[in-house]
Amino acid sequence: MEERKSAFFTIMLLASIILVFTVTDLIQGDRTFSETEKRMLKTRPVFTWDAVFDGKYTRDYEAYLTDQFVSRDKWIRVKTCLDMLMQKAELNGVYLGKDHYLIEQHLPGDYTAIQENKKLLLLEKLVKRWDAAVMLVPTADNILRDRMPAWAPYYNEADLLDRVERQIGSEHYIDVYSILRQHAEEEIYYRTDHHWTTLGAYYGYLAWTRAMGREGDIYDKDAMELVTDQFLGTLHARVNLNMKPDSIYCFPEDPMHPVKVTYDLKDTKDSCYEESYLETRNKYGFFLDDNHALIEIETDYRNGKTLFVIKDSYANCFVPLLIPYYEKIYVMDLRYFNGRLFGFMERYEPEEGMDVLVLYNCIHFLEDFSYLE
Repeated sequence: MEERKSAFFTIMLLASIILVFTVTDLIQGDRTFSETEKRMLKTRPVFTWDAVFDGKYTRDYEAYLTDQFVSRDKWIRVKTCLDMLMQKAELNGVYLGKDHYLIEQHLPGDYTAIQENKKLLLLEKLVKRWDAAVMLVPTADNILRDRMPAWAPYYNEADLLDRVERQIGSEHYIDVYSILRQHAEEEIYYRTDHHWTTLGAYYGYLAWTRAMGREGDIYDKDAMELVTDQFLGTLHARVNLNMKPDSIYCFPEDPMHPVKVTYDLKDTKDSCYEESYLETRNKYGFFLDDNHALIEIETDYRNGKTLFVIKDSYANCFVPLLIPYYEKIYVMDLRYFNGRLFGFMERYEPEEGMDVLVLYNCIHFLEDFSYLE
């Protein structure tokens, strides 16, 4: 009899908890965007019998419940604390590195030779058509190896970069891996985010100047200006720990050489920096107003030179460094572009031709680089 009472009490307790969460969930409604994680959240899937029979509805509904769970951010922190008590070195795809670094996990088995070959063929086709330069930036797990947990596995991007250089030719390849390894002890990646810092981008700029035969270094890295010291990035959102925020720096724009920046053919600004993002969770959006399909930058450097950049978000803090070298810069993010790339580029190519730069981090290149000719 006592066992029956105990079982009944347990069932009623669990049912009550589920009921409370269900009612609370209905009251608060679905969220479409997570400001903490900087991503769109799953919405309630549409019920169809076909989706039920092939299992898609169940998978989608499980993902929907996970994203819309009440007090999701607080539960992430609770899970993280429990995992840390169990001395786990990896939490939700994030390594807990030394010196308070959060380092995104990329496992060797995550990226196949077939996937690599497909991306390399696309890249080779673009390079041949446009005589493009290619800068693929290694992620923190490949550069900050001394800060990784002991024996932590990672996808070897050095091997990928060797394949890239062989396939497209060394004359098209910009080696940023070497210079980042030389400066691995400096703050070239954020501690709470997956991006490189402005200092990391500066070293990428030095690799670009050498590869492109540009003379000298026109920047003083000690002249970078602090724009915020309260940045908690996307990796922090995955673990939701109490951490010291990152600082974001930028190279100040030259008031003697104004710029006109047009986003998606409609919104025009007079700066590559958008300060309103510094008041939000997405502070990295300060650079180039976050992500857009097409950005057009007209500079005051009347040298007749044009640059077309095909990129991911690693380019956002890098592109402003190239302004003194070009009269016009076009920046395209293929994730937001619907159309045929080569035909679109031809519309913007001046008669004297233009430089083309492909800039991705290695993982985004494997995951996102795709286009229609």
